[in-house]
Amino acid sequence: MTLPFDEALNGLRQNLALRRRRQVAPVVAPAALTPQDEALRGTTYLIDGQPRLSFGSNDYLGLSQHPALLAAAHAAIDRYGVGATASPLVCGHSPEHEQLEAALAAHVGLPRALYFYAGYAANVGLVPALVGRGDAVFSDALNHACLIDGIRLSRAELHVVPHADLAALDAALAASTARRKLVVTDAVFSMDGNVADVPALMALCERHDAWLLIDDAHGYGVLGPQGEGTLAHFGLTGVDGVAPAWQGRMDRLIYMATLGKAAGVSGAFVAGHPDMVEWVMQKARTYMFATAAPAVIAASLRAAIDVIRQEPQRRRHLHALRTRLREGLAAAQIPWHLMPSETAIQPLVIGSNAEALAVMAQLDEQGVWVPAIRPPTVPEGTARLRISLSAAHTLAQVDELVAALARCPR
Repeated sequence: MTLPFDEALNGLRQNLALRRRRQVAPVVAPAALTPQDEALRGTTYLIDGQPRLSFGSNDYLGLSQHPALLAAAHAAIDRYGVGATASPLVCGHSPEHEQLEAALAAHVGLPRALYFYAGYAANVGLVPALVGRGDAVFSDALNHACLIDGIRLSRAELHVVPHADLAALDAALAASTARRKLVVTDAVFSMDGNVADVPALMALCERHDAWLLIDDAHGYGVLGPQGEGTLAHFGLTGVDGVAPAWQGRMDRLIYMATLGKAAGVSGAFVAGHPDMVEWVMQKARTYMFATAAPAVIAASLRAAIDVIRQEPQRRRHLHALRTRLREGLAAAQIPWHLMPSETAIQPLVIGSNAEALAVMAQLDEQGVWVPAIRPPTVPEGTARLRISLSAAHTLAQVDELVAALARCPR
């Protein structure tokens, strides 16, 4: 019998769009790292058994192997075990989860936070909890797939707005007669690395009586004076709460961020007005009907928040790495287009799927791992290497990447 997937899989192969899953493990187990191994922490991995210098992870601050997080995890396992056993609304919400939510709210300067076991689950449950039939959602064209899926599940009327086009958004909001309007955007766009103009979006939402949902997956921990995220980056909030100029204007904001990137662990949270958060807790199906993340995850994340706040040198080093990379690629006259980005995400646009895969393979042969990102994740003709920097990288490792790229023939 021929399965209906055969032809479709062959189509992916022919278009060079078939993904390949690889086995990835640290070269040295975190618990066995010595001071001499420190340069390997979070940067060098066995990829399908071969050691590679990796620029592929979202571990922007290098916290996934931080000793403080490992210690917190071990202590929590000894206290709580390894499973949450049920959904948060049954018996899966531990004291660790309660303390984590309070710490997250305080860190981003918002009144209340709600922790989800995964970022995808947070957005897929969040949007349908906020809007439904008779409402309208205005979504940036480059929003992440989990936002898109959440919008589809909500059954609200969808308006896709050209990327970062405030004039088009203004016109779409003005023309809408929907009962409720929700603007949805990534804060830092995951494949381009650019930052949304959140203050301008807030002003538009205020003008048109709309809500604003921002997904700060790639800004939390990296942006802001103490890693509070994109809101603090623009001066809207901070660890002391909402900035005076924005008092009374934040009730229309829904803030979401993931914790498997700069925070180094997993999960996500939604924060904002206490009533909004309570409503999401009561209505988000991905929160109500899914087993909670284990307490060990919550304990590790509380340790991560402390490190994010107390080790600002990690963000400074990340900025130095970005500068070193961009200056190095310019000096080497790399033939591909490095997109403008002030974040840890540095996209190098190659063009075709074939060429992007070829450059990735050439880097792999040189012991450097940078994943090629292809459609439908990015638009046709813009296949790219998504260079992801981490505070765990050294300047010398960035130089190694630049040299490897310079040796790749076009």
